Amino acid sequence: MSLQFNNVTAVAKANVYFGGKVVSHSILFPDQSKKTLGLIYPGKFHFGTDQAERMEIVAGECAVKLDGETAVKTYPAGTHFDVPAKSGFDIEVSTGICEYVCSFLS
Repeated sequence: MSLQFNNVTAVAKANVYFGGKVVSHSILFPDQSKKTLGLIYPGKFHFGTDQAERMEIVAGECAVKLDGETAVKTYPAGTHFDVPAKSGFDIEVSTGICEYVCSFLS
């Protein structure tokens, strides 16, 4: 899990969701790939996906239920979960702030 990215372009305009409870910034790589770096404040949220995604938890903790599954799994810092394309997930942060890196998979 990378905690620093070199030779990237950072997009200053934030992606703000759920009234500011989820905020991310995009970083663009020379190979045209993109990641988002974000914060999730306490609450429960649902996200849909077009592309497959890998969510790496950098700090904090979250509970996640992927669409179509019944199990809720907890992801602490240093872990990740994958979300299929054309799908979605519920994510809940109970306390503190969950920091993440989202990679868009092909």
